Amino acid sequence: MAGPLNALKILDFSTLLPGPYATMMLADMGAEVLRVEAPDRVDLAKVMPPFDGKFSTTFSYLSRGKQTLQLNLKQPESVEKVKELVKDYDIVVEQFRPGVMDRLGIGYETLKAINPNLIYCAITGYGQTGPYKDRAGHDINYLAISGVASHCGRADSGPPPMGIQVADVAGGSHHAVMGILAAVIQRQQTGQGAFIDISMTDAAFALNAMAGAAALAGGQPQKPEGGMLNGGTFYDYYQTSDGRWLSVGSLEPQFSARLCDTLGLSEMKSFALSQNPEHQQKLKDAIKEKIGAKTFADWRATFAEVDACVEPVLTIEEAAEHPQIKARGMVVERDRGDGVGQRQLGINLSLR
Repeated sequence: MAGPLNALKILDFSTLLPGPYATMMLADMGAEVLRVEAPDRVDLAKVMPPFDGKFSTTFSYLSRGKQTLQLNLKQPESVEKVKELVKDYDIVVEQFRPGVMDRLGIGYETLKAINPNLIYCAITGYGQTGPYKDRAGHDINYLAISGVASHCGRADSGPPPMGIQVADVAGGSHHAVMGILAAVIQRQQTGQGAFIDISMTDAAFALNAMAGAAALAGGQPQKPEGGMLNGGTFYDYYQTSDGRWLSVGSLEPQFSARLCDTLGLSEMKSFALSQNPEHQQKLKDAIKEKIGAKTFADWRATFAEVDACVEPVLTIEEAAEHPQIKARGMVVERDRGDGVGQRQLGINLSLR
C-alpha cells in the first residue's frame, strides 16, 4: 500500500496477535511486510473461529497488506534464506521466547553482522531480562502482575476478563510500532540500527498512568470502585429498563449540571462535585433509578441532543454503523486472502 512508510521493509516472524497487529499497522501505513510462516507450526490465529472463507476472520484481518513466505527455520537452507533476505529487509519483528532466534541461528547479533543498519524488535510477555523472561503468559496474566487488574471491575466481584486484549494490543503492538519508528528516526540521524526489547507486561504497567502516578508518588492504594474513574463516583455505566447500558462521564461541572437537569435531578448538582463518598453514592443510586426507568432507545434519543458526556454502550456491529465511526473511515474493505472483499477494522493513521 502507498503511504508514509513505503521505504520500510519488514520481515515478520510473529504469530497470534501482538506482533501481527503491529506489522499490520505498519503495512497500513505503507511498509512492505513479508510474513515468514512455519509450514509445520500452526498459528492459532489462523484456526481460531469464526471463519469467513478459508481463514479465520482474525487471521485475514491481521494479514492484510502482507506477503507470506513459508520457511522451516529448523532447516539450514531456510536459515540461509533469512540471512539473504535481511540484506534487503532491514527491520525484523519476532515474538519467540528469549533466545529462540539465537538457537535457530538468526538472532540479532548474527543478522546485525549481515546488515549493520538492522532494526530488530523482539516482543515477549515479560521482556528479554528478569526472572520471568522465560515464563509463559497471556494477556490476562500480564494485566494481573502489572497491577492493572487490581483496580478494575467491581469490589464484590473482582477484575473482569476484558473483551479486548489490552496488554497485547495497547501494550505490545502499539509500543512495538512506537519503538520501531523511533529506531527508524535514530537510524536516519546516526546510521545505526537498534535492538528493541518490548515487554507486554512493561507496557501494561505503564498503562496504569493516573492510578499508577497516585499509587507510586502519593502512596494511595488503588482498588476496584475506589477512585474517580473506576466506579468510585457517578462516572460509571447504568442499565436501562430493557437491559442495555449507558456510559455516564459527566465529570466537569457544566456536564454534570446538564446530566442532572436532563434526568430531573437538579437538586443533586452539588453531589456531582462533592468529594464525599456518601454524596457520590446517593447520586449514583438516583441516576441508576432514573436510567432504569426508560429504554435504551429512549435515553439514546434524549442524550443525542444533550452535550453531557453520556453515550450509549454499542455493540461492535452498532459501532460500525455509528455516523462518527463511518465518517472517520474506521471500517474498510480489504481482500480476505482469496480475492474476496471483507469488512475489517481500520486504523486511520492518515497524514494530512
